[in-house]
Amino acid sequence: MSETRISTVGLEERRKRERDNRRNAILKAARKLFFERGFRNVTVDSIARKAELSKGSIYLYFNSKEEIYTHILLNDIDKFNKNINEFLKNDHSASEALIHLSSIYVDFFLNDRELFRILMTFMLHTNHMNLPEDLNANIITTMNKAINIIEQIFQQGINRGEFPESLNLRKHRNAVWGLLNGIISLHLFIGKESSREDRIRSTVRSGLATYLEGLKASGKTKEMRGATALTWHSVP
Repeated sequence: MSETRISTVGLEERRKRERDNRRNAILKAARKLFFERGFRNVTVDSIARKAELSKGSIYLYFNSKEEIYTHILLNDIDKFNKNINEFLKNDHSASEALIHLSSIYVDFFLNDRELFRILMTFMLHTNHMNLPEDLNANIITTMNKAINIIEQIFQQGINRGEFPESLNLRKHRNAVWGLLNGIISLHLFIGKESSREDRIRSTVRSGLATYLEGLKASGKTKEMRGATALTWHSVP
C-alpha cells in the first residue's frame, strides 16, 4: 500500500472517530438535560450549548430533539436486552428467569430513574414524536424484543412442564410487563428516598411470587380436573 493510500485511510479513520465522538457528546449532553428538565423543556439550542457545539452541528447528526431522545432510548433498551439474553444462555427454570428478568428491569431504572420517564413518554406519545419511519420502526422492534423475552420464558416453562400447556403466552407476557411497569410507576418518584428502592424490589418480588404461585396452582387444578374426569369416565 502506498504512503498516499495509508495517509488517506488514516485521515478517514480519524474523521470517523471525530464524528462518532461528536455524536456521542450530543447524546450524552441531551441525556443529562432530558433527565434534569424533562423532554418538553429541552430544546435543540440547549442541547447544543450543553455539548459545546453550534445548533447547526446538531442538525448534521440528528433531525430533531425527538430523534435524539429516541436514540438514547434505543441504546438503553439494547443494553437491557443484552443483559437478560446473557442470563438466558444458562440453564434456569422459567420462574428463576422471570424473577431475574424483573431484577434486571428494576436495576435498569433504579440506576437511571429518568430513563423510566423517557420510556413511558415514548410508549404514551409514540404517534406525536414525528420520527422518520425507519427510526420509529426500529424502536418499536427493539422494544418488542424486550417484551418478547418474557413470552420466550413462558414458552420455556411450558416446554419443561413448569407451566400449563393452555397458557396464553401473549396475555401472560403483557400481565408481567404491566406488573413491572405498574409497580415502578407507583413508587419510583414518590415516598421516602431512603426506603424507595427496597419498597420497589420487595413489591416486585412479592407480586411476581404471588403471580407465579397462582399460575402453577391453576395448572395443577386443571390437571386434577382432567384426572377426575378420566376416573369418572372409566367407572363401569
